[in-house]
Amino acid sequence: MAHHHFLKNLFFFFLLTHLNIFSFNLSKAQMVPAVYVFGDSLVDVGNNNYLPISITKADFPHNGIDFPNRIPTGRFSNGKNTADFLAEKVGLPTSPPYLSRILGNNEGSFLTGVNFASGGAGIFNGTDEKYQQSIPLTQQVEYYSMVHEELIQQMGYSDVQNHSSKSLFVIVIGSNDIFDYFGSSDLRKKSNPQQYVDLMAITLQGPIKQLYNTGARKFVVAGLAQIGCSPTQRVKNQTGKCNEEINYWSRKYNQGLKTIMQDLKSELNGMSYSYFDTFSVMQNAIQNPASYGLTEIKSACCGLGTLMAMVPCLPIATYCSNRGDHLFWDPYHPTEATARFFVDAIFDGPLNYTSPMNVRQLIAV
Repeated sequence: MAHHHFLKNLFFFFLLTHLNIFSFNLSKAQMVPAVYVFGDSLVDVGNNNYLPISITKADFPHNGIDFPNRIPTGRFSNGKNTADFLAEKVGLPTSPPYLSRILGNNEGSFLTGVNFASGGAGIFNGTDEKYQQSIPLTQQVEYYSMVHEELIQQMGYSDVQNHSSKSLFVIVIGSNDIFDYFGSSDLRKKSNPQQYVDLMAITLQGPIKQLYNTGARKFVVAGLAQIGCSPTQRVKNQTGKCNEEINYWSRKYNQGLKTIMQDLKSELNGMSYSYFDTFSVMQNAIQNPASYGLTEIKSACCGLGTLMAMVPCLPIATYCSNRGDHLFWDPYHPTEATARFFVDAIFDGPLNYTSPMNVRQLIAV
């Protein structure tokens, strides 16, 4: 009998030690303490649902048709967006929308991150902020300062500094500023395009410095995509070609942004960043769609009319069944499939897509 007991105890000892190893590995899958997200509709996970008079919303069908339970969540996508996939990569749940905690009944912890992004937001406080239709970047950063204070009360200053220094601060913004400029004769009277895109990059320094001053050290910053190739721009051209003027200035802005990030790194002690060249990845997808599993790069999946871009993705619109091979979900926003390969590229991408390092390398710094 004693032998039997010995074996049984050995078995339990084996189980205990191996389960411990297992649980340790599970927590190791979490690569960073938290992900804090700032930006526009490309990374909004539902903040705008809480803005009563905002018209920039996605909390209705057919948005979310590929999301778990097929529910519209306020993501401007058929499914998950880049914020979701980035969280997945680092082994965290998606950071919850900040306003769900303030105005909703979500008592969730902010410890693994918060998402402040808002559809329609820009680097500049635009007209939609005046009408309270989105949360401008300046306000998003103010909200973060409040969260930071709350965390200090919970954890103490030095623990929060440590937490902040290892967390990722993700900034995806600027498309709305470019669209605003080319859609507004007032803005075009005030400055030429070069002055405008320079000012965009210079203005973005402010919020980044503010975040740095609260302890943020690792920044993930996305450049603008080829937004002149979105269905909403192609449909304005009888041949369905991209708006090359908007693409030109998006690229010019990206050059300015890269310079600003290099300057900030040399100025701010201990700051690191990964800049994502969204433009190049999208350009590559448009030129070699098959290598990304895409067949449709011009037309939106959800909408009505030419290129499905005459009417946005409203409940009256129709949507395609082959969403996985479309670059665009609606006249402005990428599909879940596109968001996935964007995040693959920024996370593990080569230097021609991410500079001076990719996100995996940034985490290891």
